[in-house]
Amino acid sequence: MPANTTTVPESILKKRKTLERLAAERAAKVAERKKAGAEKRKVIFKRAEQYVKEYRDQEKELVRLRREAKAAGDFYVPGEPKLAFVVRIKGINKLAPKPRKILQLLRLYKINAGTFVKLNKATLEMLKWIEPFVSWGYPNQKTVRELIYKRGFAKVNKQRIPITDNSVIENVLGKFGVVCIEDIIHEIITVGPNFKQVNNFLWPFHLSNPTGGFKGKKTTHFIEGGESGNREDFINALVQRMN
Repeated sequence: MPANTTTVPESILKKRKTLERLAAERAAKVAERKKAGAEKRKVIFKRAEQYVKEYRDQEKELVRLRREAKAAGDFYVPGEPKLAFVVRIKGINKLAPKPRKILQLLRLYKINAGTFVKLNKATLEMLKWIEPFVSWGYPNQKTVRELIYKRGFAKVNKQRIPITDNSVIENVLGKFGVVCIEDIIHEIITVGPNFKQVNNFLWPFHLSNPTGGFKGKKTTHFIEGGESGNREDFINALVQRMN
């Protein structure tokens, strides 16, 4: 008797070949993504090292200039700050139309909302109009970094998206050469050429009430013992209590 031979239908053979081809294509894409991801991580790591070196060089230069001035019997006067962090501390009661509009332009829609502002003649005038309703000052590197890492959210398609991966940043800001969180921090700290795009990418920060509460009256200026207005470098201590 002839041996029993099982023949596989042609349709099944074609399906197997299709599945094998698709599996091979998926494996190739995964390998390609892994390779691209490894290369991106190298670039991001190099940029982070470069930024750290830049920050340290700036600090050393500042120390050197102060020592030279002191040795010469003079005082070192640093340049005008370029960056401010503004926190809204009052609500909508007794709010005139112009201050209301400025708060909207700065995206400070509610109490304890905060945002970065590039300082120039126009923005300083705007801050004067809203001084009774906000507290602002000059953030240092530590404050900027902690705010973005802890409270940073992205605005993607008008939605508030958590920055869980650098791809969220690259998809929106990649065309400006900003591909990772360290690029965002550097652009904000240095008030770089793409500051506007990076700042608009960041959703306004939602801060908590300060630990221990506000010490003075919100209606009184900071230099008079209150909480509103320009507090210069003391904004860092306030943000630490609200972050």
